[in-house]
Amino acid sequence: MSNMMQTYDKEIESIANYVVNFKIDSNEAFNTARNCLIDTLGCGLEALDYPACIKLLGPTVPGTIVPNGTKIPGTDYQLDPINGAFNIGAMNRWLDFNDTWLASEWGHPSDNLGGILATADWLSRTRINAGKEPLLMKDVLEAMIKAHEIQGVIALENSFNRVGLDHVMLVKIASTAVITKMLGGSKKDIMSALSNAWIDGQSLRTYRHSPNTGSRKSWAAGDATSRAVRLSLMTMKGEMGYPTALSAKKWGFSDVLFKGKALEFKQGYGSYVMENILFKISFPAEFHAQTAVESALLLHTDNISKIDSEEKIKDIKEIIITTHESAIRIIDKKGPLSNPADRDHCIQYMVAIGLLKGSLTAKDYEDNVANDPRIDLLRSKMLCKESNQYSKDYLNPDKRSIANAIQIFYTDGTFSKDIQVEYPIGHKRRREEGIPKLIEKFKTNLARQYDTDRAKHILNISLDQSKLEALPVNEYVDLFWKG
Repeated sequence: MSNMMQTYDKEIESIANYVVNFKIDSNEAFNTARNCLIDTLGCGLEALDYPACIKLLGPTVPGTIVPNGTKIPGTDYQLDPINGAFNIGAMNRWLDFNDTWLASEWGHPSDNLGGILATADWLSRTRINAGKEPLLMKDVLEAMIKAHEIQGVIALENSFNRVGLDHVMLVKIASTAVITKMLGGSKKDIMSALSNAWIDGQSLRTYRHSPNTGSRKSWAAGDATSRAVRLSLMTMKGEMGYPTALSAKKWGFSDVLFKGKALEFKQGYGSYVMENILFKISFPAEFHAQTAVESALLLHTDNISKIDSEEKIKDIKEIIITTHESAIRIIDKKGPLSNPADRDHCIQYMVAIGLLKGSLTAKDYEDNVANDPRIDLLRSKMLCKESNQYSKDYLNPDKRSIANAIQIFYTDGTFSKDIQVEYPIGHKRRREEGIPKLIEKFKTNLARQYDTDRAKHILNISLDQSKLEALPVNEYVDLFWKG
């Protein structure tokens, strides 16, 4: 049968229907999206302090300037929207400090902002040049809400990591859907673009795990969201789609890459994911370890005098980290850690830093800190144990907890308090406590790149929901640009 005569897979059509027809009327979702926007951009600004990130930014061909192109925050680059999406996406994700979604699959839905903002900025400048109205920041926030929802709802019941695929494939899916709509695409266009995103080669998770852990995990999301821009632009030129990209026997996604299983869904698309998103506020650490680090900091003051030297650490019998199944599967690591990408996905390393320093920053993953022999000595004393209750509560839609507990046992028979933290400060259940700290995090990141007056101006606009939503996208991006 010709693919022109086939109907699209229901999974593809339901996404397209949602993007085209669903009206976001949740004030909570829009407000959370604004907080997500500033937090994500702030993460990108902090990443500009790291040469490993900076070297990947800019035009593919040095010196290229694109008229009406996407302006890259914190830099003087103006690029085509595909490369712009990579730049913004890589910056935002570099330090593993942006938002998180945890379910059967995990990921970082704000990764989609790379493609969304790059496309919206380029479209706005192009429209103004043609005498038309630009997109508004409300359009960006709505696209963020829908991209979060697509990525997050697919992740609820479908584990791609269990078949070795990386979660950035969901960034590509979600970004493709909302960007095609931003470009003026119809439902049919969105389905066509989505089908191409599903049949694309999907990233393997090997760059997140030993023995291959490396910096690709910091730019993989930028790569995925930029690929979405390319596929969307190709679709808008009339490139064809593939209706049974998921379900085709032998050759479709399900049979080739998902062990013959169809995708599972227990709920439709709305604004649930944005409303319940997890913010990384206190620590640039893999999210399954956030509460473990918080527990370590609470233990630091009472125990640092007993662990502040190699000789004293020898008097520790063991350190028990009680955690949930997903944490054990992803970040329970023994043996040598070869680079920052390895360290920020090791629960033992993060806990050791918290116990020793009473803090954890992105710089603590660098070699000069990791060379402290006390860290690996403490790691050697640590044992991760699964709590069945923690694992159940992690998947419970009414809780979505990410619990960890830590207790230190000494050779003389004494032991520390058993410190348990069930919900990290970035959890919806701790929004009242968390948002003021999120704003302080944004202030700190603005101060890294801008003088006091400019930082204050950006902050004031960014915290005013109605003012921000009414602002043309290009004017908001101009606030961050250094050209």
